[in-house]
Amino acid sequence: MVQLNSPDVPFRVVDLGWSSGNNTLYIIDVIIKHMIKRYESSGLELPEFSAFFSDLPGNDFNTLFQLLPPLAVNYGGSMEECLSTSGHRNYFAAGVPGSFYRRLFPTRSIDVFHSVFSLHWLSQVPESVVDKRSGAYNKKRVFIHGASESTANAYKHQFQTDLAGFLRARSQEMKRGGSMFLVCLGRTSEDPTDQGGAGLLFGTHYQDAWDDLVQEGLITSEKRDNFNIPVYAPSLQDFRNVVEAHGSFAINKLEVFKGGSPLVVDCPDNATEVGRAFANTCRSVSGVLADAHIGDQLN
Repeated sequence: MVQLNSPDVPFRVVDLGWSSGNNTLYIIDVIIKHMIKRYESSGLELPEFSAFFSDLPGNDFNTLFQLLPPLAVNYGGSMEECLSTSGHRNYFAAGVPGSFYRRLFPTRSIDVFHSVFSLHWLSQVPESVVDKRSGAYNKKRVFIHGASESTANAYKHQFQTDLAGFLRARSQEMKRGGSMFLVCLGRTSEDPTDQGGAGLLFGTHYQDAWDDLVQEGLITSEKRDNFNIPVYAPSLQDFRNVVEAHGSFAINKLEVFKGGSPLVVDCPDNATEVGRAFANTCRSVSGVLADAHIGDQLN
């Protein structure tokens, strides 16, 4: 449970790696409203609230800022006045560009970190995976689902390194008594070559699409082999091992939950609509990477 601050100290919330669109604004709003209720139920005076939206520098922060509701009061107004104004936000907002695998904030400055569907993205594709001389070379594949054990272990090691860097940075930035809520793609199998839902997304039809490009002569097989999705879906044990090895955080709850596109869940027999939803999902999460690798030759 997050420790409540003195009203003289701002309460700071950070969204990491999901800072675009209304979803991130909704989550920040939920977190801050929950904390307001806790302060009120404890009979404590409310502090000022600040929200930081952090993502890579290429993120469209302008669109996010345009979606922000106006601040309820001018500078100098009270939080009570702010809360009494409907249709306005009750927190100060700022964008923070940078990789969350490194430091982003001052020491002991943040109360709550929130990150959804970001930590499965690796900081890079392991070098050995695209090295023809390596036993981990991922020949003919663009993802590790169904790949060799050596390839999967290279991805696993990269995930461990990245998550350790993430935890190290947050342990310095978070106030004592703070909290993190983290969600990422995961898997139920202990075998890292079985990537679960990530395997369905990147290891089946997506792989077929790359193979079709090669067979149709639109790209070379080498071009395909040099492209790999930098994603690793950890098991619960993968995640737990890194957290416990780091030692700065206690796990309050760690679980796997199943989700899915409402369209796919509600219309499983509509092949056209399911296919469209699947293609749109692949395009939204990996289109930029594919475009950067292939260039505009197929546009």
